[in-house]
Amino acid sequence: MALGQFSPGPDMLLLTRSSLHHGARAGSSTALGIATGLALHSAIALSGGVFLLQQAAPMITLITKILATCYLFYLAWMILQASTSLSTSANPAPARSHFLRGLTCNLLNPKVALILASVCTPFLHKNASPLRPWLLASIIVVQGAALWILWAHLLQHNRLKTFYEQHQDRISQGFAAFLALLSVLLWKP
Repeated sequence: MALGQFSPGPDMLLLTRSSLHHGARAGSSTALGIATGLALHSAIALSGGVFLLQQAAPMITLITKILATCYLFYLAWMILQASTSLSTSANPAPARSHFLRGLTCNLLNPKVALILASVCTPFLHKNASPLRPWLLASIIVVQGAALWILWAHLLQHNRLKTFYEQHQDRISQGFAAFLALLSVLLWKP
């Protein structure tokens, strides 16, 4: 599960960029937003909501794709428009804004609920305890939050920060390009 949570995608790019550009506190807030989204996706997956969404609501899938595409392009645009210096202002963005970015990014990724449904489905048979899938989802969410917060703090290492300061423009452009590419790939059949 950790490999999946650390695979390149919108959540990981947002977390990495927030941590490098705004520091460990912003990265941790972003990680908690992503974990909250993961918890909501877990609830949808475990309640059978994914099945209902797949069967009864293709319009919801279309709307989610449109919103996700717009949000990923927005993130890419904001990265390109951001200041080219590391955040050193006396008034950094509040933790709430980083949390909401992480939450929004995760919630607009419908693949998260599908992956969670596929991971949890084997635990939904008649003989299993009804608490078993919820325990699994809790472990996934807590483990993800802990690892993402650790990642935000590891990115504060002096060598990484120095490398980021030296190559920040190219790294940001790469992040923005990858987010734009992901928004286009959402429409791939």
